Amino acid sequence: MNLSDQRFLRRIGDRIREHRVARNLTQDELGKKCDLHRTFIGSVERGERNISILNLKVIAGALRISLAELLADPSAK
Repeated sequence: MNLSDQRFLRRIGDRIREHRVARNLTQDELGKKCDLHRTFIGSVERGERNISILNLKVIAGALRISLAELLADPSAK
């Protein structure tokens, strides 16, 4: 994985964390809503995992946002 890919994964992880914190959820609580382990959520938030699109869809649903919103680059505006 190159540096650009790592940055991309970290930005997605940051957006997941922002939405999770805004909804007052712990990593454990989000994990339970998604049927994913809390350590998996943590590694996604840190940009350590190349997460599948299906897991992103599940996380977006649990956060009550669209997948497009989760993937949107806020700096591209």
